[in-house]
Amino acid sequence: MDHTQDKYYIPHGSHWPIVGSVALFVMLGGFAVYLNGAEIGGMASLVGLAILVVMMAGWFGNVISESMAGYYNPRVDKSFRMGMMWFIFSEVMFFAAFFGALFYARQLAIPWLGGEGTKFMTNLMLWPGFEAMWPSNGPAHAGGDFETMAAAGLPAINTAILLTSSVTITIAHHALKNGNRLLLNLGVLVTVILGFSFIFLQAIEYLHAYSELNLKLSTGIYGSTFFVLTGFHGLHVTVGAIFLTVIWIRVLRGHFTPQKHFAFEAAAWYWHFVDVVWLCLYFFVYWL
Repeated sequence: MDHTQDKYYIPHGSHWPIVGSVALFVMLGGFAVYLNGAEIGGMASLVGLAILVVMMAGWFGNVISESMAGYYNPRVDKSFRMGMMWFIFSEVMFFAAFFGALFYARQLAIPWLGGEGTKFMTNLMLWPGFEAMWPSNGPAHAGGDFETMAAAGLPAINTAILLTSSVTITIAHHALKNGNRLLLNLGVLVTVILGFSFIFLQAIEYLHAYSELNLKLSTGIYGSTFFVLTGFHGLHVTVGAIFLTVIWIRVLRGHFTPQKHFAFEAAAWYWHFVDVVWLCLYFFVYWL
């Protein structure tokens, strides 16, 4: 096959998209069933997750093999970059929806339910005694008594960890472009360690919230927005850390050159994205 500069590589037929669709259907369908009280839903979600991991390993393995075989010329590289940019943009919109929900609840819904600016005192008609204040655990204290998560402590440490990880991955990127393989290996490794450290500390934070603060997903609008935002961000950090782990393994195997290293840049872009999201989350969820 001729892979010249003016050709665009068209991959062969693949079964991986179908496998991925089945995995997502089983995983999300099982989770929905689990939320409705069926124990089999949890097992179905795990099965779907396992299929998804197999799909990702197989499909990404094919892409790596094709890249190392020289199938991807600058035109293909450009399409990869555009695809990654649109993917990150879609992720920005994903988090914007949840930040928007937080803004709506705090600035619009709660004041409205509290009767501010309304003629008929909405709280008296719907939920007598409802207090328009943040954080809220719902009308008539439906979410139960709880304590908010302080910005100091583990959240502050995790903020420092992610900021440091942005520095280390940037150092690694410059090392790659300068041909410094030792610094490249070290920079990616430290970033991976910092990423998984963040996940570990967030798990401890969740245990503290549930066991000592009585802060749960069911704790009114504060609990739901807190865990949805931090939980989805933690999921993205997990994906990013796994992504960087694969990149580190490829670095150890001698992959990437100063001129050709899109996969590394894609991982770095994604990591910077989760760092920026965390800064916004830390400010709006923990501080305000």
